[in-house]
Amino acid sequence: MILEIADIRIIPGKGAEFDAAIQRGVETVASKSKGFRGYKVNKSVESPERYLLMIYWDTLENHTVDFREGPLFPQWRAIVGPFFAAPPAVEHFTLLAKSA
Repeated sequence: MILEIADIRIIPGKGAEFDAAIQRGVETVASKSKGFRGYKVNKSVESPERYLLMIYWDTLENHTVDFREGPLFPQWRAIVGPFFAAPPAVEHFTLLAKSA
């Protein structure tokens, strides 16, 4: 399993709108992509314009090819993109260890 982490910075003052948009975007668009296994969104306490979106994929290619190069990505960006202050920083991780 692959964990995608997107570090998102939004335009100040748009938090309430983005809160709804990111959930709608994942639940109605991204979740339909091949290999999607679940997600979490965390909002910074100290920096309310900063969010961490974590999406679990079966494979790296499910995110980088199936989703990013497929027809769902433009739909996703149409929902969340207008709120971005800058392009998100995105990285992929594999699990090394976890608690019981």
